Amino acid sequence: MTATLDSDSVAAYLAEHPQFFQEHAGLLGEVKLASPLTGKAVSLQERQMEVMRDKYKALELRMSELIHLAQDNAAIANRFHAWTQALLQARHDGALPRALVNGLTTHFGVPQATLRLWHVAPEHADAWFVQGVSDDARIFANSLMAPYCGSNHDFEAVRWLDDGAAVASTVILPLRSGGAAFGLLILGSPDPERFTASMATDFLIHIGETASAALASLRVSSPVQAPVQAPAQVPVDIGALGQDLG
Repeated sequence: MTATLDSDSVAAYLAEHPQFFQEHAGLLGEVKLASPLTGKAVSLQERQMEVMRDKYKALELRMSELIHLAQDNAAIANRFHAWTQALLQARHDGALPRALVNGLTTHFGVPQATLRLWHVAPEHADAWFVQGVSDDARIFANSLMAPYCGSNHDFEAVRWLDDGAAVASTVILPLRSGGAAFGLLILGSPDPERFTASMATDFLIHIGETASAALASLRVSSPVQAPVQAPAQVPVDIGALGQDLG
C-alpha cells in the first residue's frame, strides 16, 4: 500500500534532494503555478523570476529611503553649520541671544523662536531675554530632561513668542550649565504637525547643547575663591633623590 504524501513531506524531500530538478529538468517548464501578479499560470522558472523581481523592488525602495534620509541629514547638518557660524560672528555677548534665535528662524525655517535666561550677569539684567520669567517656568525648565516636542498646551514659555496664540506645536529646550537649567529655548509653529512627540530629537539636543555653551558667558560668574597659599618649598637633595630612584 502506497503512503499518501502531504505537501510538507514533498517540500522536505525537495529541500533534502536539491539535485531533484537537475535529474528532472523538464519539470521546471511543465509545472505550472498561479501568478499573484497576473493571475495566469506560469512555469516554476517564471514564478521564481517574479519572486526575485519583488525582492529587488523592495531593496530598491529601501535604498531610496536610505538615500533620502542621508540627504535630509546632510541638509540639516549644513543648516546647523550655518547657524553655528552666525553665533561665532556675534560681536559681543549681549548680541548672542538675538543672533541665536534669528539664526534658527533663518537657517531652519522655524516660524517663531525665542529664549529666556535667568541668573545672568548684572549688565544684562534689563535685557529682553530675561523679562517675564516666573518661578514656575524655572521649575519647569529644571524638570525637562529632554526636549519637549508636541502640541502647545498654553505653556508660559510659548507666550514669550511674538505671536504665541498662533502656535499649535512647539519645541521647548532646556538650557543647562553644570546640570542646572539657566534658561529655555522655544520654537513655535502654527502647523500642528511641524513638531510632534514622535519626531527624532538628535539634532534638537545638539541645538540645545550648542545654545547652552554659547549663552553660558551671559551668566553670573561663580564666586572667586581666595587663592590657596602654596606650601613652603623644602630643599631637596638631588643627589640623594637620584640614589633613591636608582
